[in-house]
Amino acid sequence: MSAVVWHDVECGGYTADLPLWEELASEAAGGILDLGCGTGRVALRLAKRGHSVTGLDLDAELVTAFNERASGSAQAVAGDARDFELEHGFGLALAPMQLLQLLDGAEERVACLRCVAAHLAGGGRAALAIVESMPEVAEDAHPLPDTREVDGWVYSSLPLGARRDAGAIAVSRLRQTVSPAGELSEEVDEVRLLLLSADDLEAEAETAGLRQAGRQAIDATDDHVGSTVVLLEKEA
Repeated sequence: MSAVVWHDVECGGYTADLPLWEELASEAAGGILDLGCGTGRVALRLAKRGHSVTGLDLDAELVTAFNERASGSAQAVAGDARDFELEHGFGLALAPMQLLQLLDGAEERVACLRCVAAHLAGGGRAALAIVESMPEVAEDAHPLPDTREVDGWVYSSLPLGARRDAGAIAVSRLRQTVSPAGELSEEVDEVRLLLLSADDLEAEAETAGLRQAGRQAIDATDDHVGSTVVLLEKEA
């Protein structure tokens, strides 16, 4: 339950990238694969618009929540983005929210890209979101926490900032939970995103059998950094 709640709190409210995924989905010839699908933030949105969507996530708890919410409109399976086997012939593979930067280096990214290439139909595309540099935060910025109430429990996640750390961007959040009785517990959660440029990702993709197909930008919001979406294509 906790994995689902924190995923919803920290990721569920992000919408800045959705117009781009919808645009790419509308151009795709075939089903859509959502890597790191979580509880369905992107996939279920696309399914509501009539697309055939399959989600993949390493966390079985998130996959269960996804399938309960989908009610048959889409399907998610538990699996590793670096080594998975699904039906082939997707028209579009998405990797939102810096999934590639959570992997441990170039070897793991190439393994993921090879799996993606193997599952795309000829002419199919992949769209991979990355953050290329440290986010800029104004000195007078005072971010508000993301919050959600579930069955009387209140969950709050406050961004503490980001720092460069040994070839990665380390992003920290203060997670606080308040029980129905008013008891407070808290912990600091940190996510590491390995530094990665669009140029390097495109070079890795070539070794995996995917060619460059352009780039798109997702603008920053008051609460989220901007990102670059690297577009790749499998030869028809």
